Formats: sequence, structure tokens, C-alpha cells
Amino acid sequence: MRLILNHYAFPAFQEDEQGILRFGNSSRYRLGETNDEGWYQNQCRYRQAAPDWGEFYELTGPDPLRDQPDDWITLAPDADGMRHFLFHMKDETFECMASDWSFAPMADNALHRVLGAQGG
Repeated sequence: MRLILNHYAFPAFQEDEQGILRFGNSSRYRLGETNDEGWYQNQCRYRQAAPDWGEFYELTGPDPLRDQPDDWITLAPDADGMRHFLFHMKDETFECMASDWSFAPMADNALHRVLGAQGG
């Protein structure tokens, strides 16, 4: 998933800088319609589990709500050890079942500049 990074919340980023959020061994994903307005009107099924809008979460433990939506896009059967990731964006919600995740900066954005300056 390619994301435009929030330069308002994180001043090290410039407007329109991007990063890539990757999910390894994904079995399924969905884009939900719940936006920030729906979140604050308690229309999100995870409103009580996820403390803030606009954050990236991993949901753990028993989850009777996970399979409620019928719009999951299946890529492969869920395997043992799959993790449930939830990402609230400005206009929708992204969910994914995957074994792991990683984030990579696009060339020449603040993460790349900071990590490069630190020798990392």
C-alpha cells in the first residue's frame, strides 16, 4: 500500500511525500467505508478496541467481529499465525490478514534522509 505521509502531524515530511506499507503473505484484505465521521459516530465495529482514528493497529486475541463484513477479498486461505491489521485512513478503513508487515520510505523522503544520516 502506497501512502501519502502526514506532513502536518510529522513536520519532518514534506507535502506529498510517500511511503510503502507492505504486508507479507497476505491471505485477504478489505477496504471499508467507515471514514473519520463514521468513526466518531460509532459506526466502526472496532471503535472500542482502537483508541484513535488515523492509526495503524494489530488486533490480537479472540475476535468475533473479524468476519462480520462480507466484502473481504480472498487471496489465499488463512494460515496459522495470520495477524489482523487495521488501518484507519481519512476516507476509509483498510484491513488485512497477513503474517507480518514492513514499512519502507520512498526514495528521498524524510525517513530515507534521517536513516541515511544516521548510517542506517
